[in-house]
Order: sequence, then structure tokens, then C-alpha cells
Amino acid sequence: MDATNPADPRTPAGPLAGVKVLDLTSVVMGPFATQILAQLGAEVIKVETPEGDNMRHVGPMRHAGMGPIFLHANAGKKSIVLDLKHPEGREAALTLAESCDVFISNVRPQALTRLGLDYDAVRARNPRIIHVSCCGFDQDGPDAAKPAYDDLIQGATGVPWLMGQYGAPEPAYMPTTLADRVTGLHTVYAVTAALYARTQSGTGQAVVVPMFEAMAQFILGDHMAGLSFEPPMGGAGYARLLTPHRKPYLTSDGMLCVLIYNDKHWKGFFDAIGESEGLAHDPRFATHSARAANIDAVYAEVARLMRTRSTAQWRALLDAADVPNMPMNSPQDLLDNPQLRATGFVSDTVHPTEGPMHTLAHPTKWSATPPARHFAPAPQLGEHTRELLEDAGYAPDRIDALLAQGACRAAS
Repeated sequence: MDATNPADPRTPAGPLAGVKVLDLTSVVMGPFATQILAQLGAEVIKVETPEGDNMRHVGPMRHAGMGPIFLHANAGKKSIVLDLKHPEGREAALTLAESCDVFISNVRPQALTRLGLDYDAVRARNPRIIHVSCCGFDQDGPDAAKPAYDDLIQGATGVPWLMGQYGAPEPAYMPTTLADRVTGLHTVYAVTAALYARTQSGTGQAVVVPMFEAMAQFILGDHMAGLSFEPPMGGAGYARLLTPHRKPYLTSDGMLCVLIYNDKHWKGFFDAIGESEGLAHDPRFATHSARAANIDAVYAEVARLMRTRSTAQWRALLDAADVPNMPMNSPQDLLDNPQLRATGFVSDTVHPTEGPMHTLAHPTKWSATPPARHFAPAPQLGEHTRELLEDAGYAPDRIDALLAQGACRAAS
């Protein structure tokens, strides 16, 4: 059964039940973070511009403003449209913040200050607020005011350079919003840690989560290599990750992902293919250090061997030898994957306006405070504007006036 709030069976419970988040984020980084917070039980109020989150408009889509990335990143949230450049729109945002635990934005800090929604302004209305600024760069550095997007941060932290070292025809970005999602995960733990700190201190605080520094940590953790030392003991790059032979292997009839990693795996592999008296005694394969030093040759030899059997034959042989292997899946394969279906991570639902859809659950499991397995559908633009303003104490006639002034907007 889904865990729910017994006082309101429509409200998902979970470890963050009772936490209220005012979400001024858009595109991917921020919405990915607040998606996770919503899945963990927080009430997330998504503040959108009159044009809506940019991701609403990236197709394919059945109806305008309801693109797939938006639908997946914003399920479980409520949408209110406020023109934050309008004095009454800004005031409405501050009024909403008074009852929230977390204020989160990926507006550049300088622009947020101009809007009058920086930490000092919000704290004046709610001293317990956790004010989270997701931005491009740490604000103590010379790049503090620069704009940042996933492609730019991937490039600035060396991802295209690494792709070139890996053997790509030319430097290239990873075909996923890697920097956005890495930074989004940093944002989630920053929010939850700040909430815990508030239970100890009783006061809120400002938290800055910079994309550049978050991705630099992610990349350098693997690839500082010899540059870790002074003087350097070699160049950058973890050789096993950069060899062009590190890729799914061709079999006689398809492809298979295999990682023969530790000494036990290699012994099992050589025994299974009848090489316990042959390659098993090759010094290049003898130890972890030797394999690392000869990684190109090691992976090339495995690639040669993999072409000698079919995918099904290799899977049976490797499974019996306890050698890690997995199929090379496509996104379609993942939607049909028995593991993901059995655990409920992938399920099917019907969106009230967009019809039948595949949906993704939160990947963690909890024994005492489990997140709900199903969430309210991603909202239409301004779907909850009236409801949220009424909850904040606005009378219906005042809401009508705000709508007429263009300070807010409601779904038609």
C-alpha cells in the first residue's frame, strides 16, 4: 500500500511529510531536485512565470505546455503563476514563503536580489526559512554573476575533453543533462541536511549550491590521477575509464556489457573459457595493478574473445561463473524491464489531460516512512493559483484583482 497521511488520504506521506517547499526553479536542475523532495513527501509549490517553465514547451506533447520532461520532473507539485516583477506578484511570493520551510530558486542570485527575494528579504518574513540558491558558480569567485547551463558546465568541467581522450571523433557533451542532475542531487541533500540543522538550532540559513563546483568535484574525483600530487606524478585521467575499449562488447550476434573486475572475476572467467592454463598466466592479467597498467590490451583481448560466442551463450556462461554482465538496454527496454516493473519503479498511469503515461517512482525504499508510490500528476500552468492564494489568506475578490492586474494567472 502507498503510505498516506491519515488525516488526508490524498496527501503522500514519507520522510519529508510536513515539509513545505516554495519552488522558484525551472528547466531541469531545480525541478529535478524538487521532484525528489516531492517524492519524499514534501509539499512543493511550483512558482511559474506567465509563460511557464521552459520545459513545458519541449515536445513531443499531446497538448501545448505539457512536454514529457516537464511531466516527469513536476509530478506531485502544485503550480501557481506569479509575475515576480509585479509588486503584487512579489508580495504574494513572500506571503507564501511565510508558511514554508524551504525557499529554493535557480534564478541567478543577482537577479533574485533585484526581485527582492534574496535571503535577507525572505528571512525578514520567515526567520526559519531554508533559502537555497542553485546557481552556476560559488558566489565568492570571479564568475559569480555568470549564467550557467548544462552544456556550458559540462564543457567547463572537462566532459568534452574527456570524451576526446576516450576516443570520440571530436570533443562532445554527454547526451544527458549530467551537470543539471548531479547538481540537483547535491541540492536534495543540502535541503535535507539544512532541515536537520534547523531542528538543532531552531533557525534557518542560506545555502548556495553551485553547478560548476558540484561538477568539478564529480569529474576530478575520478580524473585528477597524477595531478593529485605536487609535483605531478603524471597527467589527468583514470585510464580504465578512458580506454576506447571500455564499451559494450560485440558478440557473434549482438552486444553485451561485461565487467571482469577483481581477481575472483578473472579466475572465474578464465576457468569458464578454458584459459586457466593460458591467459590466466599472462602477467598482464595477473593482478589488479597489472591489468590497470595494461588496460588497453586487456580490454582488447576480452573484446576479441567476446566475438566468439553469441550473447545468450555468453550470458549463460558468465552468470554461471559469477562474472558481472548486463544487456545493453535502450530507453524502451527500461520501460519493459522485469526488474523495474517488479519493484514498481516503472508503472502506468493516466494523466487527467495527457492520457496514458509511463511514470517513474522514487528509487529508494524505506521501512518506516516510505514515500508514496504514486503522485499527483504534473499540473497545468497555474492550475493551483487560486487554491494556494486562498490558503495563504487571500480573499477571492483580492485574487480576482491580482488576476486582472496581471500579477498572477490561473489555469483556464
